[in-house]
Amino acid sequence: MSRVRVPLPAKSGSAAGAVTGELAVPEPPVTDLVPAIRPGDGLSAGPHPVELAGLLHELSVRILGADAVPQALDRLAAFVAGAVPGVLRCSVALIGEGGPPMLAASGARAKALDDRQYGTGNGPGLEAARNRVLVTAGELQSDPRWPELAECARAEGVYGVVSFPLDVQRTSVGSLSLFVGQPGGIAPDLLLTTMAVVNQAEVLLGELRRREGLSEGATVDRAAGVIIAQRGCGVQEAYDVLRETAQRLGMDRRAVAERLIAAAARNAEG
Repeated sequence: MSRVRVPLPAKSGSAAGAVTGELAVPEPPVTDLVPAIRPGDGLSAGPHPVELAGLLHELSVRILGADAVPQALDRLAAFVAGAVPGVLRCSVALIGEGGPPMLAASGARAKALDDRQYGTGNGPGLEAARNRVLVTAGELQSDPRWPELAECARAEGVYGVVSFPLDVQRTSVGSLSLFVGQPGGIAPDLLLTTMAVVNQAEVLLGELRRREGLSEGATVDRAAGVIIAQRGCGVQEAYDVLRETAQRLGMDRRAVAERLIAAAARNAEG
């Protein structure tokens, strides 16, 4: 399969930065997105720069206001589904080291497509996550790359899909996929808008992950203090107790620490 070059918004803290980067993507068949990239075709035009700035600000407020990454992914999917015209469903997947991927979606239609691709381990969203490329399909109902998705696409009335890669703090990879219900795909200006939103989301999710890490560290430290007070042991032994307990119960250290702190608080009240 040949490869082409497409412009990407620069990865930086400013989500509306200048277009300076490039990304190699598989060249789609001539029937894929050709109608969508002709001037005047596709869905409605992308937002004015001022409107884009407003979109990115609203996205920042929603994601940074989330309690945890799963809630942030839900908000991201709902936000993008509402911001890009013609989208039947927006789905987001985030894959970390070990454990199942975190999945979020907005839009009931095309759910069968997501279920099928994650059930079989093959599909545009997973390809974007694995290969770190923009994946497009303008005729998903007959695309030879994913024949197992064709029947679902016809049943759900899905014509095309665009999947954007997601990178979060170099510890998690994933993708954001847009399923489209009209022939012609998504207009190029809206694709660029979505790229800007995805880049901003990467930064915001990274910040949320950083905050979670700080919060987890503080919780574990408090629990270690409880163990030291109860057992009269040293600092290292207290952390070892937390680690061994987490392994024995099949839980992460933060969950064990939270339970220990809650139990200590109940005992103090009693």
